Amino acid sequence: MLSKDIGIDLGTANVLIHVKGRGVVLDEPSVVTLESDTKKVLAVGEQARRMVGRTPGNIITIRPLRDGVIADFEITEMMLKYFIDRVGGRSWYARPRILICAPTNITSVEQKSIREAAERSGAKEVFMEEEPKAAAIGAGMDIYQPSGNMVVDIGGGTTDVAVLSMGDVVTASSLKVAGDKFDDAILRYIKQKYKLLIGERTAEDIKMNIGTVRPGGMQAEMDIRGRDMVSGLPLTLSITSGEVQEALWDPVSSIVAAAKSVLERTPPELSADIIDRGVVLTGGGALLNGLDELLSEELHVPVWVAEDPMHCVVKGTGMMLDHLDKVVKKKF
Repeated sequence: MLSKDIGIDLGTANVLIHVKGRGVVLDEPSVVTLESDTKKVLAVGEQARRMVGRTPGNIITIRPLRDGVIADFEITEMMLKYFIDRVGGRSWYARPRILICAPTNITSVEQKSIREAAERSGAKEVFMEEEPKAAAIGAGMDIYQPSGNMVVDIGGGTTDVAVLSMGDVVTASSLKVAGDKFDDAILRYIKQKYKLLIGERTAEDIKMNIGTVRPGGMQAEMDIRGRDMVSGLPLTLSITSGEVQEALWDPVSSIVAAAKSVLERTPPELSADIIDRGVVLTGGGALLNGLDELLSEELHVPVWVAEDPMHCVVKGTGMMLDHLDKVVKKKF
């Protein structure tokens, strides 16, 4: 019989599920498409993401998580149920124990809503853990030793910066600036500079293909299509990496500032360890061209991108599942 433990990285952009003994079994966008009047769910995950910005008026596409927390409780519950069923979670003889990761500074009300959504989607017990802790474990850091480890986890809705030692968070900061804000910044920049309206999907494509955060970094161009705000007609134009770097400057400087403030509040002994070990970048935002170099210049410590940064949090939950009773203190 299959084990009953599931680890979930409930992200603003993606939901990832790790089943004990099977590894990562699901990685899907946190998107749900439904009929606006009947609330009937039409698609969840990747299928729903393909419909973003392309649905008729009676069909709406919702991202039930915003800035790392639940914005629409009912839809989040539907989405979780759907995903847990898909990985066979509720077809087992007993209900699974679920470990969910959340940003470091969410309120007790937000924690409660995440826990309730998981319970109502079929969990026997729900454990919660801080995202940067899972990210650090998933990135291969040994956080249980009395030495400083620093991780910057840039997801879709939140960026978590934390220094960990002896299995716990020593200093941390969580800000609602991450992948989504990068997309918004690109969207706004193109609207202001070219009077061109583009969709969220296009902004994300620009970020992933030619996005850079370092002056003089990547040199690339990309053709983009949108609607001209003056004529109202479709228009294609070309934009460069340099322009994307300009667009991303504000959100990226907020992340740099948060990392600096965490380092400033870190005890000196642990800071010395971080100079030796460096800072690890995890999450989808870690893949942004030049971010590791920019952070290294600003913080004066080595910065490296974790192997497979997108899966660090969910891999970390998988490792924690093996020692659920010992490792996770926060059972609610």
